[in-house]
Amino acid sequence: MTYKETIDYLFNSTPVFEHVGASAYKEGLSNTHQLDAYFGHPHQNFRSIHIAGSNGKGSCSHTLAAILQADGYKVGLYTSPHLVDFRERIRVNGEMISEEYVIDFVAQHRSFFEPLHPSFFELTTAMAFKYFAEQKVDFAIVEVGLGGRLDCTNIINPTMSIITNISLDHTQFLGDTLPKIAYEKAGIIKQNTPVIIGEATNDTRVVFAAKAQEMDAMIVFAEDIPSLLSSSALPDGGRKYQTRLFGEIKGELGGAYQDKNTNTILTAATQLLNQQIIRNIDSIAKGFENVTETTGLMGRWQHIQSRPTVVCDTGHNEAGWQELSKQIRSQQCRTLRIVFGMVDDKDIEAVMKLLPDDATYYWTKPSTKRAFSVEKVMDVAYKFGLRGKPFADVQTAYQQALADANEDDFVFVGGSSYIVADLLTLSQIGRSDPSDKSDKSDLSDTSDSSNDRVGLKS
Repeated sequence: MTYKETIDYLFNSTPVFEHVGASAYKEGLSNTHQLDAYFGHPHQNFRSIHIAGSNGKGSCSHTLAAILQADGYKVGLYTSPHLVDFRERIRVNGEMISEEYVIDFVAQHRSFFEPLHPSFFELTTAMAFKYFAEQKVDFAIVEVGLGGRLDCTNIINPTMSIITNISLDHTQFLGDTLPKIAYEKAGIIKQNTPVIIGEATNDTRVVFAAKAQEMDAMIVFAEDIPSLLSSSALPDGGRKYQTRLFGEIKGELGGAYQDKNTNTILTAATQLLNQQIIRNIDSIAKGFENVTETTGLMGRWQHIQSRPTVVCDTGHNEAGWQELSKQIRSQQCRTLRIVFGMVDDKDIEAVMKLLPDDATYYWTKPSTKRAFSVEKVMDVAYKFGLRGKPFADVQTAYQQALADANEDDFVFVGGSSYIVADLLTLSQIGRSDPSDKSDKSDLSDTSDSSNDRVGLKS
C-alpha cells in the first residue's frame, strides 16, 4: 500500500472516534497489553514523562520535549490529535515518523492485530512505542489520549507524571463531576514516582493527594509556590516571563493562557533539575524560546499573517475559551472578525456565552461528521445576540473574512481543533509535503486541547 492507502486503512478498519463517536470507546487495557507483549514491551527501553489533563497537555508536552532536546537528549514525542498529517503524532527530536515506517508497520503486523480489532489509538500507541525503542530515544514525552486510568498510554512507568488541570470535558466517559474526572486522570500516578499538579480545586486536590499517598508518590502542586512570577506580551507575539528560579525567559508561544502552562512546566523542570535529569539550567530557557521550531507544535495562538492579523487556536471547550475570550477581547483592532465552528461532543452554549458580542462572525463547520451544522451554530449564536453569516466550509468562511477585512482588523479562526486543521491544510502551514492529502479524520477536539483519544477509545 502507499502511505495514503495505509492511512485510509488505519482510519477505516479500526474503531475511530471521528467515525462512530462514543461506540469507539473501549474500556479496559486488554488489547494494549497484548500489543505490548507482541512487540516485546518496547516502552521499557526508554525513560518517559506522562502528561494528562483537560487542557494544556499539548503545550506542556512540546515544551518539555524542547527543553530535554536542548539539554542534549534524544526525545520521542507522542501527542494527539494531528492537524495536517497523521505523522505529527509521533516525532523524534521534532522529526515526524517516516511514511515508510507507517507503511511497513501495518504491512508487517496486520496479521497479528486485525483479529484483536484494536482501536485506532491503541494501534498508534503501539506504533509509537515500538518506533521510539527502535530509534533508541533517551526520553519519550507521552501525552494521554483521554482520562488516564484506562488510557492505553498508561502502561508506561514514567520518571514523572504531570496533570495539567481538570475541567468538565468528555463527561460521558470520565464522569460528570470534577472529582470523578480527577480520579480518572489520577490513574497515571505511579508508585514512588513524583507527580506535578498544574491546577487544582479544593475538590480535585483531595483526590490527587489521596492517590499520591496510596502510591507513595511525591506530589507537588504548582500553584502553591509559583515558579512564574509575572508575564507580559512581546511585540513578536511571544511572551516574556519573570521566574522565581530561572530569571527572565522568553516564551515562543503567545497565548495569554500559556501562563498557567508555563508555571506547570517550570515546576516540572525544577524537579527534573533536582533529579539531575536536566543537566544545564540554560536548557530550560532554550526550550521555551524555540518550542515550535524544535518540536513542530502548531495551533496554539498561532500567528498566520499580518495586516490583517490572523490568529488560530485549538481551544475547544469552556475552560479553554474562558482564557481565549479574554485575549481575543484585548486585541487592538478596527473590527474583530471570528471564523467559528464546533463539534457535537462539546458544550456549545457554554462556549458561545463567552464569545465577544462586538465581533463579526463567519459561522461554519469543519470537515468532520461530528461537526455541529451551521444552522445549529447560528441558532445558538442568536440566543446570545451574536451576529454573523453562514458558510458551508472553513475555506469559504476564511476567504470571506479576509475579503471583508481592513488591514487593521483582527481575524480569529477556531472553536475546534478541526477548524484549525482545515485552516492549516488550506494554507499548507506546517505541511512537510504539500502534495500530501492524508486523511485527518481522526482529529480529536482536545487540546490543549488536547485530547480525545483513548486506549479506551479512539
